[in-house]
Amino acid sequence: MSLLLFYNDPGALKEEGNTLFNAGDMQGALCFYTKALKLSHSQVESAVLHRNRSACYLKLEDYTKAEADASKALDADPGDVKARFRRAQALQKLGRLNEAFLDAQRCAQMEPTNNTFKEMLRLLGAQSQKKVTIQMSSTDARVQQMFSLLLDPSAQPSDRQKAAQNLVVLSREEAGAEQIFRNDGVKLIQSLLGSNQEEVVLSALRTLVGLCTGHQSRTMAIVNELGMEQLCGVMGSGASAVSLAACHLLQVMFEALTEGMNREIRGKDEAILPEPSRELRSMLRHLVEMMPASSVSGPGRDSAINLLVKQVPRKSQRNPDNSLTLWVIDQGLKKILEVAGTVPEMSEGPPLTDNSHMSCSVLLSKLYDDLKSDAERENFNKLCEEYVQHHFGRPGLESKLRAIQTVSVLLQGPSDVGNRTLEMSGMMDAVISLCASEVVCHQQVAVEALIHAAGKAKRASFITANGVALLKDLYKKSENDQIRVRALVGLCKLGSAGGTDFSMKQFAEGSTLKLAKQCRKWLCNESLPPTSRRWAIEGLAYLTFDADVKEDLVEDRNALQAMFQLAKSEDKTVLFAVGSTLVNCTNSYDVDKPDPQMVELAKYAKQHVPEEHPKDAHSFVEKRLMKLLEAGVVSALVCMGKQESPALTETCRECIARVFLALVERQEDRGTVVAQGGGKALLPLVSESTDVGKTKAAQALAKITITSNPEIAFPGERIYEVVRPLVSLLTLDCTLLQNFESLMALTNLAGISERLRQKIIKEKAVPKVEGYMFEEHELVRAAATECMCNLVLSTEVQQLYVATGNDRLKLLVLYSGEEDERLRKAAAGTLAMLTAEQPELCARIPGTTSHWLEILQALLLSDSLELRHRGVVVMLNLMQAEKSLAETLMESEALEILSVLAKSTEQSSISRAAQHCLDKAIEYGIIKKPEEGGEGNEP
Repeated sequence: MSLLLFYNDPGALKEEGNTLFNAGDMQGALCFYTKALKLSHSQVESAVLHRNRSACYLKLEDYTKAEADASKALDADPGDVKARFRRAQALQKLGRLNEAFLDAQRCAQMEPTNNTFKEMLRLLGAQSQKKVTIQMSSTDARVQQMFSLLLDPSAQPSDRQKAAQNLVVLSREEAGAEQIFRNDGVKLIQSLLGSNQEEVVLSALRTLVGLCTGHQSRTMAIVNELGMEQLCGVMGSGASAVSLAACHLLQVMFEALTEGMNREIRGKDEAILPEPSRELRSMLRHLVEMMPASSVSGPGRDSAINLLVKQVPRKSQRNPDNSLTLWVIDQGLKKILEVAGTVPEMSEGPPLTDNSHMSCSVLLSKLYDDLKSDAERENFNKLCEEYVQHHFGRPGLESKLRAIQTVSVLLQGPSDVGNRTLEMSGMMDAVISLCASEVVCHQQVAVEALIHAAGKAKRASFITANGVALLKDLYKKSENDQIRVRALVGLCKLGSAGGTDFSMKQFAEGSTLKLAKQCRKWLCNESLPPTSRRWAIEGLAYLTFDADVKEDLVEDRNALQAMFQLAKSEDKTVLFAVGSTLVNCTNSYDVDKPDPQMVELAKYAKQHVPEEHPKDAHSFVEKRLMKLLEAGVVSALVCMGKQESPALTETCRECIARVFLALVERQEDRGTVVAQGGGKALLPLVSESTDVGKTKAAQALAKITITSNPEIAFPGERIYEVVRPLVSLLTLDCTLLQNFESLMALTNLAGISERLRQKIIKEKAVPKVEGYMFEEHELVRAAATECMCNLVLSTEVQQLYVATGNDRLKLLVLYSGEEDERLRKAAAGTLAMLTAEQPELCARIPGTTSHWLEILQALLLSDSLELRHRGVVVMLNLMQAEKSLAETLMESEALEILSVLAKSTEQSSISRAAQHCLDKAIEYGIIKKPEEGGEGNEP
């Protein structure tokens, strides 16, 4: 072999590396293996080279690189026992004993008679036990040290605070959590909860979080020892940071207890534990009792509502058990309505925050939606009507205001229930009458009820007839801006009744623009309270159905930034209004395009036909999106998605997902969205939204994954979270565009690593991808075949083609002869990889179709260099697999074509592969080696 050919042959370089390794020259062997890796195009060969290089690094005591190379070998072939053993050796030296033990255990399972593996397992077991013993004794000493400091009355406050913080760190490790628990730490933590130092109380709560996370038995013991009364008391305290920390603790406790109930098989420590339903009901009872309690702070009450929203309704409608919801309705509905009916400006009633009423609406809506039968819903309606009637029928104005406020909250939540209470005798008359009250707080309650009622189709006509004049009068004549802004929103709501239909305008020309201008003015007025500015956004949420209003809003940079600042503020009630406004501005709502024939029929029958505003055309929408991006819409959406509040409903999340999808429509904008945190913000939306919202978020992820480097857009473990939402788009319920984009994104992911391919396989994507390989639409069919081309790098997928009794291989051969060039490239590429990795498939290709030889020859003669390269690689694989196949190929026109390609200068990889084919034929003795200066090869 010539020296030049030697240095271009990875196989020869590998053999030389083996020789040097056996001779003890590790550096020399390392050099040859590295050179071979750079030249190797075979996955199997590269895996062996990585495994060999790992052995060199082990000898050179570079254990980090040894572990990395062994892992790369295992990515290609998880069944490589030598690579796994070398990784176990490297991990042992790096002190990662648990991981080393798992690898050694797998080696012993694959080769049960291997004494080397057995000995290593024994050594690792002993080392791990020793390490745990040292850790436990060390942890015990640290726990005792922290306890001594915390119990020492003479210790400095700063030292006690530091000790409490150290306890938090210890509780996050299982060994530390167990030591704290066993050393009677819960009693100490109980005493810390009564501290006057906020930081100490926070540390105590965070320590309890560490003890309870994922551990049912400890959680049950802690709930019984501390008692819910104390925990709810801490959550109901005035300090918002303490209240939030206590809320988080209770959330963790709920999860630990419910996961314990749902787990089919429990651990040995928990096998004899009673079911935790008693503790759960105790927790729920205390949360419900917090609702009307005047001693509970506003933030504490909001936290209690938030917990009920998250923990009471069923997570899935497939679960038939809604007993928790029924229990809360029976025991606590009237207590929740007490909060709903509280008017903060009046002395009577518990303290509230700006978010309390909205949180109540969400809770009531969730409870109502979780009911299964008409009888259950009728009972809910009856209880609400009884409560409203009780207060509305009592003498005194305050009682009537409480009834109206309750109706207002119901209209924002379970609107069917709200409508029934609104239709009670005298209710609407009282609302209209109180709108004219001279007392601002009375007027405010009535106007808000009128606004919420205006959104309901049943009431809109009544209010248009009876309330518009009143609202206009309030807007023009009231001296209180808080009343004026609410009256304005009522007018906005009534004025937007036509939605996006340009021909359906409720008010005179120009009135809508004037209303919107006033809304923007109030939105930018920082002297107004946040609640009033929030109402200005509510107005814009209705008015932005009009394209002229959208254009004016995106041109007003100050108004946009004021809206984004409010979206990031503590006032969570603004979230849906901001989301709705942005959906309107980006036109990301669903529009049903009418059938042109039906439109003509409607015109002929003199029926109304919806008209699109000229400024809702694509070019206008695109400019609006660019202006929103420049104003910082992405950071606002990211903050909105992070909010821990009942106000962030599934519908609100759907709005955020819709806007994100609109923002990533243009390929050039996707980098900006990812850089500002949009990729990370989309991941929770694919699991916590409406079904439509989940699909929109998944499609936005697909668009980002197609054009961005997924490893940069979704760094670390986050990239694996992208797979499931992408696979969810491979259903008949999704559009062909969504199917196509999902397949493109999965193709990108499947080309990154074996671990990602395994994740795609685990999500049962392979049968779906195969299904789309038969799709009539040529782009979808080609995208599915491209995805399969990357998936066949995995041995599991290769085995599907190796299995007999199916036409998978036949489909690839036939697709390699189709007219669609993209499909041909994908199919021929898949064929090239399969025949390289599974040589036994080569002998089955002639049996797939009588035209197989013509198809391969057509690939060799293609104008596309990529198709030509794929074709020559398939030829080479066939010739290397069996001499009989080589003879068949050399007896055809393939010999002449390969001879021409071998001399071609267009692409060296093609000519080199073609020459390898001819060399193989010479080696078999099928053709003669051409003499120097000869014309060509002869059989």
